[in-house]
Amino acid sequence: MPHLKRAGCTLFAVVALALLSGPAVSGQQDGAAPQEPRESPKKPSLSLKATPPLGFSPLRVHAVAELSGGSNDYADFYCASIEWDWGDGTVSENSEDCDPYQAGKSTIRRRYAADHTYQTADGYKVQFRMKQKNRVVGSGQANVQVRPGARDGFEQE
Repeated sequence: MPHLKRAGCTLFAVVALALLSGPAVSGQQDGAAPQEPRESPKKPSLSLKATPPLGFSPLRVHAVAELSGGSNDYADFYCASIEWDWGDGTVSENSEDCDPYQAGKSTIRRRYAADHTYQTADGYKVQFRMKQKNRVVGSGQANVQVRPGARDGFEQE
């Protein structure tokens, strides 16, 4: 403000101008649109399907766990170890080596599949678990009914 000659008035004018213009550090560059706050990632839903759900022993079942909806970079589901509990005393586990998680860049796996053969007639609950260390972060279950097959009930001599 060139028309102000006294130092006190010049300082007052600079401070007043700064207050009217807003904060000195705004986190955005000139001409850039203000950034919206990032929403927290939404948890995908998990479903488990066993096919066929009913059959005769020995019955081979194909199980598929699928994640739908939610964020592609949901941290708890990124690089989770997988556990299939087949309900007959058999548990299958696997894990992968993954790059470190990066929000907005890392993507979760959305489909898991496994096969299992039931030898004995019974009702079984198949459980699928996603884990981070020892903590279960997602799970699903499906029922399988196995009826006696042609081989059941016959004694071999």
